Amino acid sequence: MRGVRGASLLTLLSIYLPPVQMTYIFVYGTLKKGQPNYFRMLPDQGNGKAEFCGHARTVDGYPLVIAGKYNIPALLNRPGEGHRVQGEVYRVDDTMLSFLDTFEGCPTMYQRTSVQLELEDWKVEGREGSPASGSIMEAFLYSTTSYQPAWLQQTFYESYDAYGDHGLVYVHREDREFH
Repeated sequence: MRGVRGASLLTLLSIYLPPVQMTYIFVYGTLKKGQPNYFRMLPDQGNGKAEFCGHARTVDGYPLVIAGKYNIPALLNRPGEGHRVQGEVYRVDDTMLSFLDTFEGCPTMYQRTSVQLELEDWKVEGREGSPASGSIMEAFLYSTTSYQPAWLQQTFYESYDAYGDHGLVYVHREDREFH
């Protein structure tokens, strides 16, 4: 009897609770581990679920610049230019995806676009069919088509580090002047 009730409960839950949709996101800037906004990816922030999967780089080159008076990393949506950008892959739920869209000013400042990635490593264990290092996968990233032409004359980076030797100090959101 107990097994039947458990199976019935499981069936009811699967009917009434929609499956959690998980989406792969590639982050290359302040949301990476060790960077100023990484805390926003943590579960205790109430922004949804984000599971670190591994490191990757874009298959195509892109211009990654540090721009504006707040020294924000921006990946310009110009595939084939710049460097193969290094970053991190996360699996995020719909709540986190919605938060990230808002955080990134999507669709006005940044646009969520699909990108091909080459995996450097995959940290998610215990799953059948985990991708191997060197394999290609698809994920979303936030890139921009809304940039000043002068940004194309700036230094293009392969990897972003807010604390790097570039000398461009990232200005946290709470320290910015909003008019």
